[in-house]
Amino acid sequence: MPGLQSASRKRPAVSQGGPKSKKQHSEKPSSTKLEEGKIQKRSRPVTQPIPVSGLSDEDEDEDEDNFEEEEIEDQEIVQDEMIVDGASSKDPNAARESHKVQRVLQEQRRAAKPHSQLLADAKLVWSLARQKSIPSAERQKHVKELMKVTQGKVKDIVLKHDASRIIQTIVKYGGQKERDQVATELKGHYKALAQSKYSKFLVTKLIRLCPAHRASILLEFQSSVLRLLLHREASVVLADSFELYANAYERSILLRDFYGKEVALFSQTQGSEPEKANARKGFPGVLEGLEGERRKRVLAALKENLTTIFNNSDKGAITHAIVHRALLEYLSAVNDTEDESEREKLRKEIFESCQDVLAEMVHTKDGSRAVRDFIVYGTAKDRKQIIKVIKPHVERMCTDDEAQLVLFTALDVIDDTKLTAKSLVSDITTHAPTLINTPQGRRALFYLLVPRSRRHFTPAQIAIIAETDPIRAKTSKKSADVREGEIRAAASEGLLKFVVDNGAEAARDTGGSLVVLEIMLYADGDKSSAMQSLLQPLASTYPSEDASKLHPIDLPHTSRMYKSLFQGGHFSHASKSVIRSSSFSPSAFASVFMTIVGKDLTVSMAGGEGAFIIAEFLHRIREEGSADEKRTVKDWFGEDVVERLKESETKGRNVLLDKINALLL
Repeated sequence: MPGLQSASRKRPAVSQGGPKSKKQHSEKPSSTKLEEGKIQKRSRPVTQPIPVSGLSDEDEDEDEDNFEEEEIEDQEIVQDEMIVDGASSKDPNAARESHKVQRVLQEQRRAAKPHSQLLADAKLVWSLARQKSIPSAERQKHVKELMKVTQGKVKDIVLKHDASRIIQTIVKYGGQKERDQVATELKGHYKALAQSKYSKFLVTKLIRLCPAHRASILLEFQSSVLRLLLHREASVVLADSFELYANAYERSILLRDFYGKEVALFSQTQGSEPEKANARKGFPGVLEGLEGERRKRVLAALKENLTTIFNNSDKGAITHAIVHRALLEYLSAVNDTEDESEREKLRKEIFESCQDVLAEMVHTKDGSRAVRDFIVYGTAKDRKQIIKVIKPHVERMCTDDEAQLVLFTALDVIDDTKLTAKSLVSDITTHAPTLINTPQGRRALFYLLVPRSRRHFTPAQIAIIAETDPIRAKTSKKSADVREGEIRAAASEGLLKFVVDNGAEAARDTGGSLVVLEIMLYADGDKSSAMQSLLQPLASTYPSEDASKLHPIDLPHTSRMYKSLFQGGHFSHASKSVIRSSSFSPSAFASVFMTIVGKDLTVSMAGGEGAFIIAEFLHRIREEGSADEKRTVKDWFGEDVVERLKESETKGRNVLLDKINALLL
């Protein structure tokens, strides 16, 4: 029997100094073709730490290999207790006899449980079906056999821990026929299953893998959505369903409970085509045709339900996208209210109910838009409160696609730039060494210097950021140009310090070189130290003696950065010319280059991969260099050097020779 077989695996007693038993987790769940692509995961709140393992709750439950070890651990803990507490703990024979008695009692208890034989038979087949490294055809054979064993009894056993995993294996590895069969057997029990610690994972799998049953499963949650959202186990099921798997109609099923009993009572639930078309409209579709008191009652019901969620923030529901969608729908309806005093009153009431938990919302599309709405419509006091709430999470927000939009809106609309400089800008610049490692983090740095630049922001991103511009024109007093200049000035010192300390290393990275270039071109202040920091690596031997670490000039992205610095700006394809930055002096950069790099290395670079960079250097000296600088550089490129360049096959040779000839004239 299973219990007797596993009993032979003993853990050393504590007194023997044996190692503690540990669960064996695979580093990453193996994916199969039957999983139908990579499993999606909900966006993670910026207020929660990033897990080391990177596994979700569902992933951990799917790691079925640790099931037997868990059972054995439980058994052995009991055995250790017997050894410590028993009167005959010093007698090995007595201890062994005690263990045998315990095992017999355990088997008797198992046999007395309902469906014990069914579970025993199912586990034998399950142990074969769940193996990782077996052919697909063999696995399907075991899954079909497992389905035969459990057929008609799924709803009776699924709430048990081990049985739930058995059914999950059928759903995970089985075909659509087996999945639909399981979904059909469980019909009418999904609300109870979602509230179970173990079967909640099965419900999520069925919602994901059985689209034909998804709407009927979600309909079983109707009239209980709010209660389930506040339930520790069921909350995850609803969150995953809404954010990852449901379509517009299926989301409307879950959202309907937020709108109050009046809407739930009179709304259709048959899934007809007109209903699905209306569901795509969301809350505006519900409000169509409602006027006067009835419209107020629906809005009041939605606000009351949202307030219930906000007042129970410890339950975790506040972080879910379904709540953020309901809040955004409420704010949109409030904005459409004709009475201005009523509009301001409703907005103030809902803000006061959620102002302390706004940081829990910024990670989703709807939550981010709702918080941005509060910022742009808020008073100076409201904006200060929002900044206070999000300040501890600025670094995480910078690296989140949706959350960073909240920061951008705050920088765009808050007139008190001293507040934003102290609470937001300083935190962003402080974390620049880590932010440059991700595209999202780099966007946060770019927004301090060149907000909405087409070089770094897509048209779609710019359009989303600009959604609040019409309201900003009414609620903010400073002009956009003045505010951007003050933000740039506040960020410059910290960003230039980053270049001095880390710029040379950052420039070796593709993304990092873009950030360093924008800082040098557009930051305000003295850049002499930053120039020296960037040019010092060029003074190393060229070409590099270490094959594993190329010279900066031999890195394409780094060489483009130096070329742009000698040009003093970016090349514009529209005007076919370089647009110079007023905050950077390329002639000063060329002078520092002469001092640090010197003749020999400059000539070596000219004959290697640095021909285009040296050509720009020569052009800058010719256009803006002093008479002494021109005379010195002319001496560097004598006839012997020019002859060697003519004979070389280096890329950019002709451009370089033209610049040399122009300088010598």
